[in-house]
Amino acid sequence: MKYNFILAASLLCLTSVGYGQVTTATIKQANLASSNPNSAELFEPIPNVVTPAKTWGNAPSDAIILFDGKNLDEWQSPKDQSAAKWTVAKDILTVDKTAGDIETKRKFGSFQLHIEWKIPADITGTGQARGNSGIFLSGKYEIQVLDTYNNDNKTYINGMAGSVYRESIPLVNPAKKAGEWNVYDIAYTDPEFNADGTVKEPARVTIFFNGVLVQNNVAIKGATSTTSAHKYTAHGPASIRLQAHGDKSAPISYRNIWIRE
Repeated sequence: MKYNFILAASLLCLTSVGYGQVTTATIKQANLASSNPNSAELFEPIPNVVTPAKTWGNAPSDAIILFDGKNLDEWQSPKDQSAAKWTVAKDILTVDKTAGDIETKRKFGSFQLHIEWKIPADITGTGQARGNSGIFLSGKYEIQVLDTYNNDNKTYINGMAGSVYRESIPLVNPAKKAGEWNVYDIAYTDPEFNADGTVKEPARVTIFFNGVLVQNNVAIKGATSTTSAHKYTAHGPASIRLQAHGDKSAPISYRNIWIRE
């Protein structure tokens, strides 16, 4: 399914508004050709029904659960596709820097991703060496994870939490302090490529960070790199990768990870 996700304000609204029930008979009547004489109003296809979670942030009915605190069955090592070796305890997934990155076994194109992360309360270090990790969309395009609470940890602004790493600066900084959980809701559109491998449409991303818009349908420039300009290599559906960064600060944690295609 190919589309741009722009998450509306309703993503954050917990108020229910009732407009009455639409019956099957009503839907059938609305779809009659005689009900649409000017072809100005569309009556099909009717959107699929999705049951939202009772608690905001939890997975809706059509989500794929990538981590719910129980195990790492959905994850593997990118090196050799062996079992992921990060630590699972008390419903929390903690990075094991000695084990390297992990990635999803499943491959995805465009998607909506919900993921929660926490910097340890006793974090040390400065700049990029303070609670560093990353979420790689399509395994290539990094959304930065870092302790940048209150702008106290000085670093380059396109490398702070909420940035498309080394590309797009977050619109604002809503990061919570170390020891508290942060939430990313990411809407990602996979890039399209021409037959010769050149870019037809770049990847795009919208990010809500703790409920605040920080990236608004931003075009991604290419695969993340710290040594060269970001550029694209043609690809199809790919894994989501979580980074085990090599800095010396304490490892961060993740929880409640789900995705909708």
